[in-house]
Amino acid sequence: MAEHQSIFQRPQRGTRGPTPSHSREEIVEAAVALADADGLAAVSMRAVAARLGTAAGSLYRYLSSRDDLLDLMSDAVVAELRPFPSAADPLDALVAVARAQLAMHQRHPWLTEAIQHSSGLGPNSLAYFDHCLGVVAPLSCPVTARFEAIAMLTGIVTLFARRQPQAGGFAGLDFTPYPNLVAAMTSAATDPAAQQDQDLFERTIRAVLSGLLRGSDQ
Repeated sequence: MAEHQSIFQRPQRGTRGPTPSHSREEIVEAAVALADADGLAAVSMRAVAARLGTAAGSLYRYLSSRDDLLDLMSDAVVAELRPFPSAADPLDALVAVARAQLAMHQRHPWLTEAIQHSSGLGPNSLAYFDHCLGVVAPLSCPVTARFEAIAMLTGIVTLFARRQPQAGGFAGLDFTPYPNLVAAMTSAATDPAAQQDQDLFERTIRAVLSGLLRGSDQ
């Protein structure tokens, strides 16, 4: 059934009704602007339609639900990561990607909440994962470790993003259920050389990913 497919697998618009006056991209752009200005709660089909100067019902020619819209919004802002940061050293490249991701979250504070409701990966998100897999491809670690490293990188970025705009990184968060993350963070935080040369965000990324990718060629 088409309605059970991801929004990214469906046609740009339905086949019934009059020719629409707006593209899917225009709808997503309007929704992102609303979320940037007033938060994700401000994004409704009615509000987006009003911003476009049309009726809310007309949006259903393109989307089945608000969840579809959230998926499209989340994937659309991931396009801001392109061109993807690169570096000769895989870990340096992943740190650069993480910094770009954090900056993206800072531009769009609603993204952390939106991705919790994601029901599918769009082309920009898939391109991001493909890039990260390419970064770690030269390493000799197992494929599962590569996926885990990419997932952990995204998770760390999300945790730091939730602390914005306040400083302090992970301060105030309960890490009791995450012993491996605690161990990695403790190791990074007590390394004098790391404290002198890197900020907490980068130290955390490096400590966690180095552990996951241990046994690689780096």
